[in-house]
Amino acid sequence: RRALAGQLDQLKAERNEAAKADARLMKEKGELPTTVREQRRKLGEGIAGLETQLRDIEAELERKALYVPNLPLPEVPDGDESHNKVVRTWGEPAPRGGKAHWEIGEQLGILDLARGAKLSGSGFPVFVGMGSTLVRALINFMLDLHTREHGYVEVEPPFVVRREMMVGTGQLPKFEEDAYRTEPDDLFLVPTAEVPVTNLHRDEILDGAILPRGYVSYTPCFRREAGAAGKDTRGLLRVHQFDKVELVRFCRPADSPAEHEKMTGDAEDVLRRLELPYRVLLMAIGDLGFAAAKKYDLEVWAPGVGQWLEVSSSSSFTDYQARRANIRCRPKPGDKPEFVHTLNASGVALPRTIAALLETRQQADGSVTIPAALVPYLGTDRLVPPGDG
Repeated sequence: RRALAGQLDQLKAERNEAAKADARLMKEKGELPTTVREQRRKLGEGIAGLETQLRDIEAELERKALYVPNLPLPEVPDGDESHNKVVRTWGEPAPRGGKAHWEIGEQLGILDLARGAKLSGSGFPVFVGMGSTLVRALINFMLDLHTREHGYVEVEPPFVVRREMMVGTGQLPKFEEDAYRTEPDDLFLVPTAEVPVTNLHRDEILDGAILPRGYVSYTPCFRREAGAAGKDTRGLLRVHQFDKVELVRFCRPADSPAEHEKMTGDAEDVLRRLELPYRVLLMAIGDLGFAAAKKYDLEVWAPGVGQWLEVSSSSSFTDYQARRANIRCRPKPGDKPEFVHTLNASGVALPRTIAALLETRQQADGSVTIPAALVPYLGTDRLVPPGDG
C-alpha cells in the first residue's frame, strides 16, 4: 500500500507540473502537440490505474481489520478460562440437589419445552400461564429498577438491524454464522439490544455535557449458537431465542473505569433483589471475547443442575466500537471531537435467571416461593402446581 501511494503521489506531482507546462504551451502556440496530448493521456491512465489498485488494497485492509479484536486492558488476567478470577460473591449458595428447573417448570405447568421444539426446534422454550407472567414480571421489574433508581433512559429499538450495525458493535463479520439473517433484505435479528442501542449514536458527535449517558432496553435475542456443539443445552441453559434487559453506556475515556464498575453494580443489584446467590468473575484474556477490553461475568448458583450460570456479561469496549461505528463527542464547545468509550451489560438475561429462581426457591410441596421484590409484579408470592392453588 505504501509503495503504491508513493507512486501515485509521484504521478500526481508530475501531472501538476505537466499542467503548468501545458498552460505555457497553450499560451505560446494555442494548442498542445499530439505527442504531448498522448503523454498526458498515458499519465492520466497511470494515475487512474494506481487509484483503482490503491482502493482495492485499502478495501481489503479494512476488511481484514474488521477481524482484529480489541486490545485487553492491563488488569485483565493472562490465560484461558481456567484463569478467570472470582472478585466477589454475594449470598450463600444452597447445597447441590433438588429438581432441575425443567422438571419444576413442567410440574408447575409454566414451561413447555416439547411444544417449543415442535414449533421451532430445540432451543425455543414456551412459557405458559404463570410462566409467561413471570417473564413479563421480571422484564418490568428490571426496567423499572434501572430507570427509576439507576438513572437509565429506556429505549425500545427495532428487533432487526442492518449489516452495518452488526459490524459497528463487532458481531460481524467474524460471527456471522451465529446470527439469524433475513433474505433478501440482508437484515439481522438482534443477538442483543447492545447492537441497536449502541448504534443509536452511529456517525454522531455527542455534546460532552450529556455524558455519561446510559440506556436500558428490553428485546428478545436471537442466536444460532453455531459454535455451541457439545455444550449443555438442557432446559433453559442454552437457547436460540431468549429475553434480556440490556444496559448500554457512553462516556468520556477518562470516566470509563468508574462507569464500568457502576454498570456492573447495577446488574448485581438485580440479582440481590431477586435474592439469588451470585459471583462476579474477572475474565481472562482467553475468555474475554472479541470486542471487549475488560469483562466481568455475573453467575448465579443453580443447585438443581449444580452449576454456576452466567446471566450477565459486563464489558468495557474502550473506543473499539466507537471507532467502528464512528461515535464521537465534543468535550466542550470548540474542542476537537474524540471517540467515546462504550460499555454494556446484561441487566439481566431471563432464561438462566428463571432457572436459578426455580431451583433455588423450590419447596418440598412442589411450590416455588417468589422473592419479595417480584411479588408486586407477579401478583403472588408463590407458584404452585396445577390443582394445588
